[in-house]
Amino acid sequence: MTIDGIAYIVVLTLAAGLCMPLGGWIASFEHIQRQWLEREVRHFLIALGGGLLLGAVFQVLLPEGLARFGNSVAAVLLFVGGGLVVFLFERALAARRKESPQLLGMLLDYIPESLALGGLIATDPSLALLLAIVIGLQNVPEGFNAYREMLAAGSASSGRVLGMMSLLSLLGPLAGLTAYWLLSESPAILGAIMLTSAGGILYLMFQDIAPQARLKKHWAPPLGAVIGFALTMLASIGLGHS
Repeated sequence: MTIDGIAYIVVLTLAAGLCMPLGGWIASFEHIQRQWLEREVRHFLIALGGGLLLGAVFQVLLPEGLARFGNSVAAVLLFVGGGLVVFLFERALAARRKESPQLLGMLLDYIPESLALGGLIATDPSLALLLAIVIGLQNVPEGFNAYREMLAAGSASSGRVLGMMSLLSLLGPLAGLTAYWLLSESPAILGAIMLTSAGGILYLMFQDIAPQARLKKHWAPPLGAVIGFALTMLASIGLGHS
C-alpha cells in the first residue's frame, strides 16, 4: 500500500467518525429551547438514526456481506448469531445498569462499515467514498442520540462524553487499515463480520431504538424480528435470489 492509500483510508474513516462528536456537540446546546430540543428534535433524530441504521443493514451490510460470504444457510446463522450476541451483551449491561443502546448501535454500525470501507478502497475507491459519506450522515444523528443517552444516565459530564466520542472515532481508521491489510484477501471473513453486525443492529432496532416496538423486560419481540428477517433471507436463498 502506498502512503497515499493509507492517507485516503485514514481521512475517509476519520472524517466519518468525527461526525459522532459533531452530533454530540450539537446535542450539547440544550440551554437553547430545552423542551423543544428534548421533545421534538430528540425524537426526530432517534427515528432518523434508526432509519439510517436500517438503511445500512439493507443497503450495505446485508448485500455486501452476502456478496462476500456467499448465499448460504451459514450466512443466515451468522445473522441470527449477531442478534443473539447483542441480546446477551445487552442483558449483561442491564444487570450492571449500564445499558446504552444508542451508543452500541452506533458502534455496531461504524466499525463494520469502516472495515468494509477499507476493503473497498483496494477494489472500488469511488464506492468507498460513497460509503464514507453514508457513514458520516449516519453518525451525526447517532452521535446526537448517544450523547443525550449517556448524559441522561448521569455517568459522565458533557466534556467527558464528547471526549470519549472523539476517541471512538479513531476506531474507524484502525478498522479501515486492518481491513485493507488483513481482510482484502479474505472476503469471507469481512462478509461474516458484516452479516453478524446486521443481525445485532436489527435486534437493537426492535428492542431499544424503535419506541413503539419495545416491551419493557420482554426480549422475545426483538429476537423474533431477527428470526423473522432470517427466515426471509433463507427463503430468498432457497428460491435462488441474491
